[in-house]
Amino acid sequence: MESTIQYWQSIAWFMPLILLVVLWDSVWKIIAMWKAGRNNHLAWFLCIAIFNTMGILPIIYILLFRDKKEVDQN
Repeated sequence: MESTIQYWQSIAWFMPLILLVVLWDSVWKIIAMWKAGRNNHLAWFLCIAIFNTMGILPIIYILLFRDKKEVDQN
């Protein structure tokens, strides 16, 4: 029992980092899935939903399929 308590105390600093990564991935995933759904890109929608890439795949999708209006304004 004591070793279990020591284990959790030794990794307690790691939990905020995990929560931050989960939050980061969730935000990008929601945005990209919403855009893929609006654009009728079923394959992208499924890939983004299935694979956990810490936000990399959703960011790639968002950058590749930007609206021309968004690109012109920047």
